[in-house]
Amino acid sequence: MNTSPLKHLGLACVLTFSALASAVAATSNAFVEDAAQGGINEVESAKLALEKSSSTDVREFATHMQADHSKANAELMGLAKKLDLEVPDEASLVAKAKTLLLEIRDESFDKAYANNQVMAHEKTVELFKKEAESSDKPELKAFAQKTLPTLEHHLEMAKQLKAKHTD
Repeated sequence: MNTSPLKHLGLACVLTFSALASAVAATSNAFVEDAAQGGINEVESAKLALEKSSSTDVREFATHMQADHSKANAELMGLAKKLDLEVPDEASLVAKAKTLLLEIRDESFDKAYANNQVMAHEKTVELFKKEAESSDKPELKAFAQKTLPTLEHHLEMAKQLKAKHTD
């Protein structure tokens, strides 16, 4: 039985739920939690891409994502500790499910990864813009404002990667 359409549907549902969860971050606590979960997922997805992909451009993108998001995650953890906010130390169940879905789609991994990166970065840019405009904590507002241009650049890179790996 070919379950590929179900896998596509499952990935779409997980991404939609994840996007909605990120979009409703209304407090700095929610921002920290969503940003940390998203950042951890980026690092884990990048590691998976480095394991699964043989495509040079996917591997270069994943290396870039792993480095940038690891750095941002460390900075966010430091800020959260300073502000006495709790930060999750591993990806949310939604992010784990998304990674699991990517793992079982070997036949189109590069395409799935590129699509995922566009959608994830669109939502992350939205999350960081919201925090940069309306944070209740100056340190988090500054972090969001400083990090936003990098995330917007990641989104453009992801769109270029997706264009290369579209059927």
